[in-house]
Amino acid sequence: MDKMKEPKGFVRGHGLYGSMTVSPKGQVVIPANARKELGINSGDTLLLFKTFPGLPGVVLLKAEAVEEILTTMIGHVTEMERQVKHYKSSKSKKEERGLIK
Repeated sequence: MDKMKEPKGFVRGHGLYGSMTVSPKGQVVIPANARKELGINSGDTLLLFKTFPGLPGVVLLKAEAVEEILTTMIGHVTEMERQVKHYKSSKSKKEERGLIK
């Protein structure tokens, strides 16, 4: 397959795989190079998300990727929560000892 000319402002590592046309039944075909690189296979479940409000676009993600993203985010939020509790506890102890006002 011929390499596509990279559009102006294209960031290497972020993929523009080509274009698709929506069929009368609302179907699209994901280009083969995208399916191969992203590990999308027949039978995989993809989740369709709306982009930013007011923008007419969508994002497709493999269901497993969404689960991984959420698990990672939960871990980060849990760690942030732990740090905030530690900070508050440490601050309260210092206030009790009159070290800070």
